[in-house]
Amino acid sequence: MLVSLLANGCASLPAPPLKPGVSAASLDARSLDDPQLLAFLAASGATKPVARRWDLRSLTLAAVYRHPDLEVADARLAVARAAARTAKQRANPIFNLTPQFNTSNANPTAWTIGTAITLLVDLFGKREARTAEAQALAEAAQFDVATASWQVRGRVRAALLNLWSAQLRVTFASERRDLQAHLSALVERRLAVGEVSALDLARERASRDTAVLAVTDAIRDVADARVMLATAVGISVLALDGVTLDFGSLNGARLPLDPVALRRAALTTRSDIQASLARYSAAQATVALQQANRLPGFAIGPGYQYDQGQNKFSLSVQSDLPLFNANGGPIGEAEAKRREASASFTALQAQIIGEIDRALAAYATATDSLAAADRLAAQQAERKERNARVFRAGALDRVTLLTGEIEFTGGRASQLQALVAQRSALGQLEDALHVPIFTPALPAAPGYDGMMR
Repeated sequence: MLVSLLANGCASLPAPPLKPGVSAASLDARSLDDPQLLAFLAASGATKPVARRWDLRSLTLAAVYRHPDLEVADARLAVARAAARTAKQRANPIFNLTPQFNTSNANPTAWTIGTAITLLVDLFGKREARTAEAQALAEAAQFDVATASWQVRGRVRAALLNLWSAQLRVTFASERRDLQAHLSALVERRLAVGEVSALDLARERASRDTAVLAVTDAIRDVADARVMLATAVGISVLALDGVTLDFGSLNGARLPLDPVALRRAALTTRSDIQASLARYSAAQATVALQQANRLPGFAIGPGYQYDQGQNKFSLSVQSDLPLFNANGGPIGEAEAKRREASASFTALQAQIIGEIDRALAAYATATDSLAAADRLAAQQAERKERNARVFRAGALDRVTLLTGEIEFTGGRASQLQALVAQRSALGQLEDALHVPIFTPALPAAPGYDGMMR
């Protein structure tokens, strides 16, 4: 029987060794074409990406599927659940065997054999308090998984927005570069016939060179944004090769109808709020456990002894005596940790209030800036069309026409900057509320249909 118990205690499988090379190769091999990932998308109710076209929802699910941060959170949850199971278990009895031989007695009954089983008795709600503490920590770990999921979603959304804006900046910068190069060539020809000064040509060449550098910077930003998106999804940047990204969800972002109600909900139902409450419950259970530890613990040991031909039965009772202290130190420590958990909860609520207020303020100012940029872009577009009509009528030179087109391109870039600022503010609000704001793609607003593709 003892051999059987020992065998059961050693039944766990040995852990596989960690091999950095194998782990790195596995991470590099992760792909959006993984059949298991596509099955996960289908099970999550997401539409299977058509022609390798991925939007915010499918990329978020891909990140949630096997992101290292979520794997860490899942592992911590498993540890907390195992600790909760351990806390529920009763302490195993202790078996004692003490054979003795009396050398002064040569007869066969010189042996004394004693056996005893010590039973630990949990009284005064100690096991219940340990169980409550472990279960509360397991609940907190479960909410931490949900919080990690929101953080992953936020990083994917921010990276997708950054990549979308970087690609559009490349388009606008390239248009401006080409227009500046054309304008510089025209000014050079005018200088040759004495219609402009060398200073005018130097100014246009400087503007052309600046435009060329702006294209280079925008291309670098696209490369950085691709790496950021791949990291957010949990894949290598090479896995994005050949993948078509759908930015339409960025256009589906709208300010919630009742942000006040969502604010109240965030302060009470956010996953990190629930985790903080669970940790406070665990701290409260710890206080109860330490208060119960003021009372003595007991161990009962029924025993039998064969003493040189005589059968002897015994019953021992053991108890710790709180003579030098009444567990005051651990109780004070537990109460201090409970106070810390309470303060952490209040600080988290204050942080959420600040996050929501900052996001709403940023959204309001960004919306005003976007409206101003829209008006300016509309005026520049009108001037561009008017200049084109006048140019076709022969009443406007090409330099003035190109100058108006450059102005229009700069206005579109400013319009993009204002739009990205507004979308970033909505992203901050989504992160603060833990409510999806970036919905599936909606029909593009007037003036943004070209931007959202």
